[in-house]
Amino acid sequence: MRKASRLFEIIQILRLARQPVTAAMIAEQLEVTVRSIYRDIAALQAMRVPIEGGRGIGYVLHPGFDLPPLMFSIEEMEAIVLSLALLERTGDDELKQAAKRVGAKIAGAVPQPLRQALDANALHAWGFAAPSASAVDLALVRRAIRDEEKLDLSYRDEAGRNTKRLIRPVALIYYAETANIVAWCELRQAIRNFRSDRIEDCRLACLWFKGEGDRLRQVWVDGWEINASVAAT
Repeated sequence: MRKASRLFEIIQILRLARQPVTAAMIAEQLEVTVRSIYRDIAALQAMRVPIEGGRGIGYVLHPGFDLPPLMFSIEEMEAIVLSLALLERTGDDELKQAAKRVGAKIAGAVPQPLRQALDANALHAWGFAAPSASAVDLALVRRAIRDEEKLDLSYRDEAGRNTKRLIRPVALIYYAETANIVAWCELRQAIRNFRSDRIEDCRLACLWFKGEGDRLRQVWVDGWEINASVAAT
């Protein structure tokens, strides 16, 4: 177990304990040596974690101390770091800014050992970033999905023909080169995928499909193998 994860687990053990916990008991639970636990306890005390006690009598966490409500293991922190890095590759400017804010909030909420996972710069998402969608605001699309509001599209199909579509958006798929809006197309009366780089204009229609979103998503999921190969026509 990595040191950062071990420090986190020691705090958790002491926080939940109703009586002093010896280093031997912690070492057995974490499958490390007692000497390692002594060093970890000293490191936590140096970081001003209010642990009291000593060798032979056990350790307790001072009453009133608690972990921040947002707490992760080191592996979970690494998953977050990589996920935020992947968001940087989307063409969704609002999500990219949100990713930066999330990273800053997490860094301020977790203790120093876990914060190092955010600062280490050891995990990267490689490859080119998708260009921002110029004619469609993906934040508006995400809002329409949440609110179950229809969208009016001016759309250029694969053959280059311009068409008008009224759609019920149910999902948004981010690819390396573009984003796809998954929607029920009222013109085709079927689920279709609309590439964001072919959308000439996108507006809220002020028409709603309340209560239908989950059902339409299930229609899409049930037929995803077929729908994945069907472009909007």
